[in-house]
Amino acid sequence: MPRSMTAYARITEEHSWGSISCELKSVNHRFLEIGFRMPESQREAETTLRDMARKKLGRGKIDCSMQIAFNHSDNSSELDLDVARGHIKTVESIAAELKQAAPISAVDIMKLPGVLKDSAVNTKQLSKAGIQAFDLALDQMLEGRAREGEKLADMIEQRLSGIETQVALVRQNLPEILQQQRNRLHEKLSELKDQLDAQRLEQEMVIIANRADVDEELDRLEAHVIEIRRVLNESASIGRRLDFLMQELNREANTLGSKSISTISTQASVELKVLIEQMREQIQNIE
Repeated sequence: MPRSMTAYARITEEHSWGSISCELKSVNHRFLEIGFRMPESQREAETTLRDMARKKLGRGKIDCSMQIAFNHSDNSSELDLDVARGHIKTVESIAAELKQAAPISAVDIMKLPGVLKDSAVNTKQLSKAGIQAFDLALDQMLEGRAREGEKLADMIEQRLSGIETQVALVRQNLPEILQQQRNRLHEKLSELKDQLDAQRLEQEMVIIANRADVDEELDRLEAHVIEIRRVLNESASIGRRLDFLMQELNREANTLGSKSISTISTQASVELKVLIEQMREQIQNIE
């Protein structure tokens, strides 16, 4: 079944030292692109998190936001003066370049990354907790993608049924359409038969009749519908393949319209293009 690239997930896990939250937002994208916003204590685990995402996702732009809240009732926070001094030097360098730089307070310095550390929790504990929260959020997001993917598949199936209806309508009326065309050709050419070679006249009629025959286009439209249904039942990333099949459907619909010799086939061509465009819009969100 197809999976949507649009989803949202949020996980919050409680620990003895505090809590960690992981929020994932996913939108459609041509490739897999992952962005992280997390505390410095989690940066070591970023490579692991990327590998986890690549194993479970094929496409989409993923924004991951991770937050940690410590329990400070035991006054376990420590001030890293070396990190603080580094931040202060950076701030002073920037302020020297500005004519009217706003002053920065000690509280502002303490909010900067790495200045305050929790002595009761080591980096390995935080990394492990972050990986666990990310894994749970990833599974939650995949469930949301699958649910929306099912709805997208239902929408596409409705349009495929509409295409089959239009194809059946044209095929049902095709013999009558072709016969009417032959009759019109006979009437027009009978007026000129004394001026044209009979054999050449017959050849021209055959060529014109063949150009008006859209049986091959109808066969290919039906074949594409069957292939789309088959692809929809696959578990791999199918968005690009479906997009290609939409192009092929559109090509056949255009050919049907260019060969049209009756209002029935013209209306069918227009309706096919509408159905194909509706499917294409939905397929843009499929992984």
